[in-house]
Amino acid sequence: MDTDKKNNEIHTVSLSELFQSFEKSLGFKNKIKWNIAILIILYHVLGIYWSYKYAFPAKWQTLAFTLAMYMFAGFGLTAGVHKLWSHRAFKVNLPLHLILLAGYASAGQNSIYQWVLDHRVHHKYSDTEADPHNANRGLFFSHIGWLMTKKNELVLSRGKQIDMSDITDDPLLRFFNKYFTYFKLLFCYILPFYINVYILGETWQCTIAWQWFIRFLCAFHSELTVNSLAHTFGTRPYNKEIVPTQNKFVSLILLGEGTHNFHHAFPYDYRSGEQFDYFNLTRLIIDFFSKIGWAYDLKTATPAMIKSMSQRLGDGTRIDRSPNVEPETIN
Repeated sequence: MDTDKKNNEIHTVSLSELFQSFEKSLGFKNKIKWNIAILIILYHVLGIYWSYKYAFPAKWQTLAFTLAMYMFAGFGLTAGVHKLWSHRAFKVNLPLHLILLAGYASAGQNSIYQWVLDHRVHHKYSDTEADPHNANRGLFFSHIGWLMTKKNELVLSRGKQIDMSDITDDPLLRFFNKYFTYFKLLFCYILPFYINVYILGETWQCTIAWQWFIRFLCAFHSELTVNSLAHTFGTRPYNKEIVPTQNKFVSLILLGEGTHNFHHAFPYDYRSGEQFDYFNLTRLIIDFFSKIGWAYDLKTATPAMIKSMSQRLGDGTRIDRSPNVEPETIN
């Protein structure tokens, strides 16, 4: 009996060492969360298979509804959890607050508390070992690898120092976070499925392909490109001493969030960009809600502040489109 027990212990240790060795071979500094990693991989594999088999033929109403849901989730991410709750770049009334909560739930992300905490740590310790998705650890890690691994001690300790009282003291956000799993299932999966099948008349197989896989994964990866592509490729017209860049592709797929060098230079600015840009749909929508009184106290960096920083720290690629004022003449 003692011999069998000892052999089992040796086998267990060997299996543990095998996993640790495999983790190191992949280049991860942190331990892999195998349950999450396997779930993410299986979701992608199943999504590719299911979409290949059932995505077509699809009704044009299904394609239009998928795009609408993608935009709705994107707005919940960019205007809601990012600009409103993480940076407090503007304020909203109750109807818009509820719209943003529903939009964020439809994206199928982590709780608002966890998203905001990770993002605030990211901004305070951007691209250092205390950054949850440090871009200096490679494109894969900053894009999706960080979700598959446990946070290192520095990220955890810095996270405990972040003030989250505005989130925990808000009764509406407390209620939303408490029942977030149910809201996520409702707005990300159940309602889109019901509307697509029972109102638009699509088949359930095609609906699952477009709503549960294509729409969800496109929104998911579009969001993640901000941490990866917009911290790797592009220009740095406002501050060349930081890693974030201006990336047009990221702006195109995520409603204007690719002006990331500007955003890290002026994180409180609701526009996330200096100039008017047709890619920046988030700004256009917030401006619309501002005109009807649903959004207010919109924060912006002044032209003087932007020009001053770009002249001192920028890489020289900023184009100043401010109107030239002719000097007054004395008759």
